[in-house]
Order: sequence, then C-alpha cells, then structure tokens
Amino acid sequence: MAEVMINASAVTRDFSISRGMFRGKQRLQAVNGVDLTVTRGEVLALVGESGCGKTTLAKILLGLLPQTSGSISLCGTPIGSVPRLDLSRMIQPIFQDPYSSLNPRKSIGSIIGLPMRVQGIEDQQTILRRVEETMELVGLPPRLLNAYPNQLSGGQRQRVAIARALVNRPQIVVCDEPTSALDVSVQSQILNLLNDLRTELNLTYIIISHNLAVVEHIASRVAVMYLGRIVEQAETTAMFRNPQHPYTRALLDSVLTPDPRLGVPNTQLGASYPNPIDPPSGCAFHPRCANAMPHCAQTAPGGTAHNDAYVECHLYSDAGVAKAG
Repeated sequence: MAEVMINASAVTRDFSISRGMFRGKQRLQAVNGVDLTVTRGEVLALVGESGCGKTTLAKILLGLLPQTSGSISLCGTPIGSVPRLDLSRMIQPIFQDPYSSLNPRKSIGSIIGLPMRVQGIEDQQTILRRVEETMELVGLPPRLLNAYPNQLSGGQRQRVAIARALVNRPQIVVCDEPTSALDVSVQSQILNLLNDLRTELNLTYIIISHNLAVVEHIASRVAVMYLGRIVEQAETTAMFRNPQHPYTRALLDSVLTPDPRLGVPNTQLGASYPNPIDPPSGCAFHPRCANAMPHCAQTAPGGTAHNDAYVECHLYSDAGVAKAG
C-alpha cells in the first residue's frame, strides 16, 4: 500500500473581513471542510476559479497558515507538532513568478544555498557542493553560480526557484502555478523537468493551476475546488474523459480551442461569481448550475463515489436521483 504523505480531515480556514467603519467584522470561510489524502509519488492538481481556496489550502499544508479547525498530518505526524525547521525540510513551495520570488541582490548560488544556511549548515564547501549538484540536477550551467536573477531568462529563473526548493531534498513540493509566468515554449521544458525530478528524487507534488492542459499533462489525480470545498476528485484520465460534477464539466468546456470558427466557449456559468462572504444556501454551486433541482437550494450535498470519482452533487445522491426522475 502506498505511503500516505498528506492526510487532511475536515480542514477549515476562516478570515475576519472588515465591513467598514462601525460595522464590525464578518467571517469569510476560505476553506470549508476539506478532506484530502496524498500518497508518495503522486501528483495532485488543485483546480478551480480564482478565490476558491486553492492557495489558502496550500499555505495551510506548508505551515504558513494555521487551520481554524480540522486536522492535518504530514508523513503520519500532526503538522502542529512538527518543528518549523523540520517542516521546511519535509515540504517546500515553488512560487508562480520566479522573478518576484528571487532576491535581486543575491547571486544564484546564494539564493539556492540559503535553505541550507537556514537549517544551520555553516560549512561553505558542503553548501557549495550541494548547490552545484542541485544546479546540475535542474539543468543550470555552473557559470551561472555567481550571476544575478536579472541576468537570467524566465525559464532559468524558474529553474533557480526549483533548485532552491529541492536543495534540502524535501519529500513534498507545492507548486503554485509553476509555469503561468513563462512563455509557452518554456512551459513544456519546466513541466518535463518537474516530471523527471519527481521520478529521480521520489517526490510528491501538489500542483495549483488554472491551466487544464498543464494539469492533464502532469497530474495523476485532480481535485476540483469551489467556494472552499472539494466538489470532485478523480484520476486525471477519468476526470478529463468523463467529468461528473456540473462545475467540472463547465471548467473543461471553458478551454479555448485553436479553431477560430468555434468562437469563445459558452460555459453556462454566467458573468457573476458567488460572494464568499455571503455564500448561497444549500449547494453553493446551485445558482450557476444548469442541472439544479429545487432541493439543491436548501440542502448541501454529501460526498459520494460515482464512476470512479468522489463527487459532491445531488445528481448522484439517492434523493437527487429520485427527485430528478
């Protein structure tokens, strides 16, 4: 049985949002009861519209934000009991924009070696050897050791960010839109590099992306988020072949095609996005759902297994099937 690297149960994260002077605070639930299990070597993609809670969930898994409730364990250990330095050795992020996430005043060698110095490694030769080894691993030539970020291309800067994340050999890597700031011609190189590194270093990835082509290429499993909840999970091939949740189908239908005669796809989602401070009653997706039934507005759906997927939708519950019929 595959080793469980991340196990999240009923994880929520609330924020207090100001409603203006003299009006007090209002709760915003960015993550709402998420259950998630990620096994060693897996590539889990989190997808969904902006504001659905993907990045907040990633920050919780990285230990950058505490969860309001629920439990999370990394490699069988509750995340709250893992010391900060140990946590950073276990899990590392790769950020979206490699230029803004790299210190422009530091050399490439210094940037990549910083996590080792943070861990208390002081021997410069040890740091240099590991930095050079990691640069070779990600395809950076040794001559760039003393270069600065502004002297590198976008693809090279992202390789630096990957090297910095991997220099301490973590087991889990969280990639937040790792290719969105890159030219299309470079994106495939970075994706292939991430795939090669996963195999060579036995890494586990969590990929956050809006680009469904990227997700289809690299992910082994996909979790679709909507207003803080995971509404569908399935193996990548199964989800792209036969999506179950109406929201997942709308996301896949929104992908532009190269044929200009087909025009802009109509997802039937409308132009408005639900207010996360005042979410709809019942199923959060029902105001935008073409398959909504009367009871969708009153009762939130539970999760169920359907066609090799986990899906939260009344269409697949006994009550939903009966009322639809």
